[in-house]
Amino acid sequence: MRRPSILLAASVLASVIAIPAMAQDSPMSFFVTSQGPGDGANLGGLEGADAHCTALAEAAGVTGKTWAAYLSTSDTDARDRIGGGPWVNATGETIAESLDALHGEANNITKTTALNEMGEVVNGRGDQPNRHDILTGSLPDGTAHEATCENWTSSGEGSAMVGHHDRMGLDDSAEAKSWNSSHPSRGCGQEALQGTGGDGLLYCFAK
Repeated sequence: MRRPSILLAASVLASVIAIPAMAQDSPMSFFVTSQGPGDGANLGGLEGADAHCTALAEAAGVTGKTWAAYLSTSDTDARDRIGGGPWVNATGETIAESLDALHGEANNITKTTALNEMGEVVNGRGDQPNRHDILTGSLPDGTAHEATCENWTSSGEGSAMVGHHDRMGLDDSAEAKSWNSSHPSRGCGQEALQGTGGDGLLYCFAK
């Protein structure tokens, strides 16, 4: 008489075991962080930023991948940190096939594709609050810009180059529409980043 109960328990156990396995097999290799570490542009340097990407991905159930934040410093170019592609978002949409495509007009970074690690749309221009300023410290080609908030260790004075994940700004200039090199922030603290439409968010890529 216990057989149905045993079968039910086995079925539930199989489902529980299958969830991590499915998550581990997720194709996601690109996302915008759903949140920043909370101390403005002080990310704990590149190591801290990479750890933040990894923690968010694993919390979303994506494991077994090496994640890198798309950030430049005084001696490191963001484009050299993220592998060679291709990269896809949480819903399997291709963001770019290669580094050249990512940094060219052929990339597919838009508000509807630059999703967070949970597959959710990130607020952009026109939303409340606007969170479209993504920290990069980079020039359009993915090399280093001088504005990196002391190599991502400062939440005080200074500035950080940001990009617009929604490809929208105050005008139709190339800078306003740039995903990785739109304008410097007002400062490095959390309130300063929020003042221009940011929240300390990052682009994360799996290498």
